[in-house]
Amino acid sequence: MFSRDPTAKGRRVTRALRCLSPALAIILASTPASAQRQVLSGSVFVDANGNGIRETEERGVAGVAVSNQDTVVTTDDLGVFHIARGSSGIVFVSVPDGYRARGSFWRTVAGSATSVSFGLTQSGHVRDFSFVHASDTHIAPASADRTRRLGALVDSISPAFLIVTGDLVRDALRVSEPEATGYYELFMKETGAFRTPMWTVPGNHENFGIERDKSHVSATNSLYGRAMYHKYLGPDYYSFNYGGVHFIGLNTADIEDQAYYGHVDSLQLAWLARDLALVPATTPVVTFDHIPFVSTFFGLNGYDDGPPAPSLITVKGKTVFRHIVSNAGEVLAVLRKRRHVLALGGHFHAAEKVVYEMDGQRTRFNLTSAIVAPTNSAGLRFPSGVTLYSVRDGVIDDGKFISLGLPERVTP
Repeated sequence: MFSRDPTAKGRRVTRALRCLSPALAIILASTPASAQRQVLSGSVFVDANGNGIRETEERGVAGVAVSNQDTVVTTDDLGVFHIARGSSGIVFVSVPDGYRARGSFWRTVAGSATSVSFGLTQSGHVRDFSFVHASDTHIAPASADRTRRLGALVDSISPAFLIVTGDLVRDALRVSEPEATGYYELFMKETGAFRTPMWTVPGNHENFGIERDKSHVSATNSLYGRAMYHKYLGPDYYSFNYGGVHFIGLNTADIEDQAYYGHVDSLQLAWLARDLALVPATTPVVTFDHIPFVSTFFGLNGYDDGPPAPSLITVKGKTVFRHIVSNAGEVLAVLRKRRHVLALGGHFHAAEKVVYEMDGQRTRFNLTSAIVAPTNSAGLRFPSGVTLYSVRDGVIDDGKFISLGLPERVTP
């Protein structure tokens, strides 16, 4: 019936239908146009010529997970997938082992778009690799030299990739939109010069404008809360695969009215279960996030009931610690369905290693120090630097601390 539509819009729909599976084409042909726009179709393919467009001779990649931060689907034998648009407006590919994304691993789905595709380049399967864990860059013009030093240090090490676990910008919580976007744009500019591939997750300081009494930002602002992070850096939780390890980035900085707190919301938790369901039981899993699942730093820092971020918060009548993941047990119960061997975090601006034995599974909970500056706590000094991990046949070593190597202004 669409072929009879004389309009240009009708001709575009006809061409789109020819690219779909016959079953889905029949469904869409009998569905109102408004409902059709809720379904996205696309492919994951080897982008041999690097133009971002799948050519006839470029093969699809089968069995690859694609997600809208809620639903998780896999590509068919031709590399084709169909997925709902989702509420975040973002679709990403969980980059498979032996490949790298050519360009970004995520797409913003805007307007009336009905298709989205991801080009990959083959990198080959590896048994041995290293990666660097950094955190808390808190970038601002006055501290940008420290982020530049991070890039130079990591590029000199030449790991497979860099993970940065949140608090990327100085602050978006309690400032105006121009100031917050300025910090984000500075972060994008400085890290855009890094040669090493980088994976990030948001921290509490990436939540734009939520302290409305200070930021004077409306909750109806299109960039409010998580949306500013989405605009610049894409999905706030996602996964990828490398060297026989499944990596999962989580957003553990949830929002309750004008405050942040450590928590993984129900939508993300359901996505996590769907993502893990596609991971073989023998594959080691590494999570990385900002506010950690567990930490001993409460013992050093002590209880604090003063502003700007007291130790406790009451959410829906329940009082919880806000600087660790308040529903950590619930999240870890999902992760224990697979080999969750390492959980990386930040937030406390200090390196820490905690090991739990749970149901016969040994999981390490490791924090790294802050890039923005060293930190003093309880009379102790924690230097600024990164942690370098080496991986061989899926076994991850204890990690090696490497100082940032800059003159250091100590923060309180």
